[in-house]
Amino acid sequence: MDQAAFDRLRLELSVRAKNGIDFITSAAIVWLILAWIWTLPHSAYNRSIYTFVAGSITIPLAFALSKVFKTSWKTPGNPLEPLGLWLNFAQLFYFPFLVFILLTYSDYFVMSYAIITGAHLFPYAWYYKSSPYAVAAGVISIGAMLLGMSLPLTRMWALPLSMSAALAVLAVSLRFAYQKNARELTRVGSSPT
Repeated sequence: MDQAAFDRLRLELSVRAKNGIDFITSAAIVWLILAWIWTLPHSAYNRSIYTFVAGSITIPLAFALSKVFKTSWKTPGNPLEPLGLWLNFAQLFYFPFLVFILLTYSDYFVMSYAIITGAHLFPYAWYYKSSPYAVAAGVISIGAMLLGMSLPLTRMWALPLSMSAALAVLAVSLRFAYQKNARELTRVGSSPT
């Protein structure tokens, strides 16, 4: 397979999934919920547990949003499609680190969760041919670390709030990148060989 055919496969994924905008929007909503959780008058440990629980709604919410945004989770015949799932599962291997933070430094759990969430976005820049993912991965990961290290523990809610805002900006950026990729796919032809 030549490079042009390979790039068409990536463009097809980008266009059919609209760059994963359903997942990013879902994550922005979930991180808004996490901001609220981190305002609750509970221990950092309990808020961290609530964070884990609230995070579990990301995929069902993304599925519902896929109906709103008319995105496709499947691209039959595209051999790169399974890679998206593998890239997403990769973040599960960070969970032992999160458990360690939960048990030892729960005040910084939400910071660690944000760093992991941001970092896991990076490969999607290649997968969807959408550079906003790469920019967001760096900004979110470094920004979460800087915020987490500088915020007083009583204001840690500001970190998930900023995370939600960053993901909302990413969603808008991905919409523009999707439109660009749709035009390019039309130009090069939509049937990869």
